[in-house]
Amino acid sequence: MVDPKIRIDNVSYAYGENWILRNVALDIAANSVTVLFGPAGGGKTTLLRLINRLNDLVDGTQMKGRILLDGRDIYGSNTHVAGLRRKVGMVFALPLPLPGTVRENVLYGPKLAGTSDETRLAEILERSLTQAAIWEEVKDRLDDQAMALSGGQQQRLCIARSLALEPDVLLLDEPTSGLDPISTRKVEDSMFELKKQYTIIIVPHSIQQAARVADQAAFFLMGELVEHGPGKELFTRPHDKRTEDYVTGRFG
Repeated sequence: MVDPKIRIDNVSYAYGENWILRNVALDIAANSVTVLFGPAGGGKTTLLRLINRLNDLVDGTQMKGRILLDGRDIYGSNTHVAGLRRKVGMVFALPLPLPGTVRENVLYGPKLAGTSDETRLAEILERSLTQAAIWEEVKDRLDDQAMALSGGQQQRLCIARSLALEPDVLLLDEPTSGLDPISTRKVEDSMFELKKQYTIIIVPHSIQQAARVADQAAFFLMGELVEHGPGKELFTRPHDKRTEDYVTGRFG
């Protein structure tokens, strides 16, 4: 049996005394799209943030359990957090381009990591923008301000910025929630190509999107992982009545 890329090992997490996640156990396969879906407040975004260790500086929290990346505990004492975040990129619901040009946005991370060879930087620029399905739209606008792009283009630019560092894992938190249908389709289409090289975990903005993109799916309800399995199975033949009620629109 192939070891998972990420193992969520009985993770519970609380803000103060409010437990957002309770005993979540989930394996994430490499080179796949895993969808975390369910009503708001279920703990999905919190789990993404824990995989990226974005909650490290949040006061008054407590965590139980382990998160393993390639078999190593990412909360272990020998984990280099900056190195972890190079391996685990995250894109948020609201596009957040950096000040500067399209080129500067994509190359910010590689340059910060010490890449200075112009040929190599040009390769990273084209590869990342191509993988994010935006190269053809911006290849003649690389020195335009990133903020001049449309919302859908800005979101794909943010995906390209994460891909520039060649992460192992890409976390997407409702990346198409503010996009029009055409831009949404482009982001979704890019995922089918990206999973050949990356492991993708996405919190989708709708149940329809979840069903379209999921190789694997996990249903969260009030901090509990109710059910998980192959996407086609979970959206057509769920085993738990709560999952069935949600995917058929009876609640949520």
